[in-house]
Amino acid sequence: MTDLPLTRIAASEAKQSYIRSAVSITESLTEMAHVAKESDIVALTTLLSDPEISQPIYTLPAQINHDTVAAFIGQHLDERERGEGLLMISTDENGLATAYYDIQVWPEWASCKLGGAISSKHQNTGRGGSGALEVFAWLFEIIGVDLICETAALDNIRTARLLDRIGFTYIGEIDSKLPGGGLRPSRYWELKKTDWQHAQSKP
Repeated sequence: MTDLPLTRIAASEAKQSYIRSAVSITESLTEMAHVAKESDIVALTTLLSDPEISQPIYTLPAQINHDTVAAFIGQHLDERERGEGLLMISTDENGLATAYYDIQVWPEWASCKLGGAISSKHQNTGRGGSGALEVFAWLFEIIGVDLICETAALDNIRTARLLDRIGFTYIGEIDSKLPGGGLRPSRYWELKKTDWQHAQSKP
């Protein structure tokens, strides 16, 4: 198993404290998503019941049902309280989940990892890319991390193209630990805040 992030620069105590506080008080990600809570169990279960969405994502429970999704949300609420993780969900006007964002945070390294997916009907519309850009900016500017790392299955071409287009640096292949045990070969990218800011400053 490969421990993440691969690039590790120790953060100051003040930096760590800021990140933990920013995570623990988060209620929403601008207007696009809110912290997943007990009231979102049914909506998130429905979204993740689509195998085209959940199957490629190794950080999700092996079985998707009301109880496993409830535990998944509960785990992230505990992480949020410690300032070490967030689970965000986007819903439409009917209360249906259209996307979710799973953020693992390492305050000691001022780093995080973002996972998630959007509903099938919103894929290939440009929403995934624009949403990812907004989340990355929020993580750097509001949460205060200096590095974002990403993983994807070896055959996940969609994510690989998105990360390359945004400006992530591809590092190589790693072994990712599955929640239920075992390992999965994955591709691994990183994006530094300084590189992000430089890219955003260009016309």
